[in-house]
Amino acid sequence: MARTATDRSATVRRTTSETDITVTLDLDSAVSTPPATGHGFLDHMLDALARHGRIGLSVQGTGDLHIEPHHLVEDVGITLGRALNQALGDRRGIERYGSAFVPMDETLAHVVLDLSGRAHLAFEPEKLDVWGNAGGMTHYHLREFLRGLTNQAGITLHVRLLAGREAHHVIEAIVKALARALRDAVRVTSEELASTKGVL
Repeated sequence: MARTATDRSATVRRTTSETDITVTLDLDSAVSTPPATGHGFLDHMLDALARHGRIGLSVQGTGDLHIEPHHLVEDVGITLGRALNQALGDRRGIERYGSAFVPMDETLAHVVLDLSGRAHLAFEPEKLDVWGNAGGMTHYHLREFLRGLTNQAGITLHVRLLAGREAHHVIEAIVKALARALRDAVRVTSEELASTKGVL
């Protein structure tokens, strides 16, 4: 999709032998289309990402769910990351950094991110005893989603789980914290680039 100086949107399609994903992202619109990936909990999380991030998001796709959710979840993260990278353009004027705590009953998640152009994921929940799954999706699937997102969008992302053990609440709290941190980081607040290097 062509991008103008004031257009912070992008549409990206990724097609493999395992999945076919199309993502449309608009950083300056809160109008979204209900996600349709064929996986109910993933769609629920993508809806939460759009609502709490206050971004326009459409994710349509299919995947080899007869095997397991891994390929679909990972490829949605990759495609979303590419769309975010395109929508950010040269990243001039953005806040760049974002941080959010989100509680969900017994669970407390903390996400800190930097739209640095450098990909790094620190995912603390993989070291902890998180049990169960949400519609077949575990915190390990979330890790692969975030890995795809960070690698393609050039994000430094730190995810901490301060409380909680049940997968549904853990995943949902992390996604909502990601959304709120991203909402702050993508805000345009100046005409300058937030880097002493002169490039992000």
